[in-house]
Amino acid sequence: MKHYRVVLWVLALAGLCADQASKYSVFAWLARVDNHTYWVFQATPHTGFALETRYTKEPVEAGDFIPHINQGALFGLGRDYETLANWGFALVSLLAAAAIVYWSFRPGTAGDLWVCTALGLILGGTLGNLYDRVVFNGVRDFLHWNYMFDWPVFNIADSCLVCGACLLLLQAFGKQPATTDEPNKRAATVR
Repeated sequence: MKHYRVVLWVLALAGLCADQASKYSVFAWLARVDNHTYWVFQATPHTGFALETRYTKEPVEAGDFIPHINQGALFGLGRDYETLANWGFALVSLLAAAAIVYWSFRPGTAGDLWVCTALGLILGGTLGNLYDRVVFNGVRDFLHWNYMFDWPVFNIADSCLVCGACLLLLQAFGKQPATTDEPNKRAATVR
């Protein structure tokens, strides 16, 4: 049987490094910008679609600043409680990371490429956001997606978390249950 546990650890490390490198780069560069609005990146392949990274000191339509420190969770959940919410979500992240590490050593996990891939992405995203919560008292967000609807500002760690969770769900609901005739053979031979 092949072991894919190394995929989990490589993806976790790659996700963590990509997340932190992008956050440090964007926030360091944008901190030097003097004007109120500066476009870093905008992709508009067709009308109605845009992925952008920009620095603005003025509120955008959704009421957020880009980039910003989010002390809450997705869609700003818990943001009103600031530091309390941040440390609560940091604790949840720490427990999630510990659960993933435990899960990675369970029998059968190492032999499942999809589970290892999903867990690696989730662990990388979890550690990236946990680092921000501990060091910056909130998660650094800077990407804004507004295709079809105005998505909250996010980061690379959030993308890893969502992709990993989707892969885990696809694996869980798409995998055929293992069938074995072993119990029937034993029952037939016992008299």
